Formats: sequence, structure tokens, C-alpha cells
Amino acid sequence: MKLYHSPASPFVRKVTVLLHELGKADAVEIETVVTSAFASNDALMAANPLAKLPALARPDGATLYDSRVITAYLDDLYGGSLYPKGASRWETLTLEATGDGIMDSAVSMAYEVRLRPEAEQSADWIEAQWEKVARALAVLDARWMSHLTGPLTIGQISVACALSYLDLRHSARKWREGNEALAAWFEAFDSRPSMAATRPPAA
Repeated sequence: MKLYHSPASPFVRKVTVLLHELGKADAVEIETVVTSAFASNDALMAANPLAKLPALARPDGATLYDSRVITAYLDDLYGGSLYPKGASRWETLTLEATGDGIMDSAVSMAYEVRLRPEAEQSADWIEAQWEKVARALAVLDARWMSHLTGPLTIGQISVACALSYLDLRHSARKWREGNEALAAWFEAFDSRPSMAATRPPAA
């Protein structure tokens, strides 16, 4: 299998962290591509018509895309337990969706600044995206700490990758302020070998 990869993408990192946690980091070939919303990579477009990362090319089936599809597939393929069964499944999926939603907004903010000419950038759009992030962080800090500190799930991985991306692209926003419990949890989680092995390059 081949994973189309960009080291700065938090969605790609979610997949690679999962692979490390499953002990299968060497089971998937990594193909790093240079792509953007305005200049899509040809190989990526051939694998995924949306030209979005990550995409997982399989020798015996259709290429999978969207990080949630890929992580669920890999967890099932390798007999993992990062998507628990039973009642806790829905909390795990909601926590994963919260982390992914933070990523969505944070990436959108970065694209607005990094890809658009300054005269065309919308400060209102950037702030609206940050408000979504800030609300999600506050809810994680207030309501989700028991899940974040419980047995390892994909929800924790998603949130950790999202917070790391905030440090990478939006450190000036100081997301830790007012979210002390979440910040303490992240400091511990970020020391896991899977996080260290997949750390993106500095901005």
C-alpha cells in the first residue's frame, strides 16, 4: 500500500500516528507529494479525484481517501482497537470529528494567509474559523477530559494532531490560555513515540 503524504498535513499525520501506534509504520509506503489547493499534484489527482490528502492506494482495491476512512480501514485491517465497539464508539467518533473539525478550520485559516494575495484575504473569514476552533477547544477542556485521558482511541489521536497543527501554524493564537487541562493532556500525549516519529518540520 502507498500513502500519499505531506509532512505538514494534520490529516496525514493522523494516519501515520495511527500506523505507529499499531506497530505498522513500515507496512505502508510513504509517497510525499507537493500539492496545494491551487496547484494539485498529478499523481494525487490520479489517486483521488478531489486531489486532497491523505489518500491510500491499495494493490487489491480502490484508493481510499479522507483520513477517517483510511484510519478506520487500517485499524480494522491490522486488528487494532482504536475504534472501540459498544456505547463508547459514538463518543470516540464524536471526539475524532471534533479534532478533524479543528483541523479543517485551522487549515482553512492557513490557506487564506499562505495561498491568497494579501489584498484578497478576508480577516472576517479567518476570525470566523478561529471562533470555531476556540469553541471546540473550550468544550474539549470542559467536557471531554475523561475521554482524552482514557484508553487510547482515534479520538485522542485526532485531537492531538489538531493541537500540534495549531502550534505549527497558529502559535500566536496561544490556544493553551484558558484551556489548561487540555494543554496538560497534550503535553503528555505529545511525548508519545508515535507523535515524536511523525512531528512535522518547523513552519
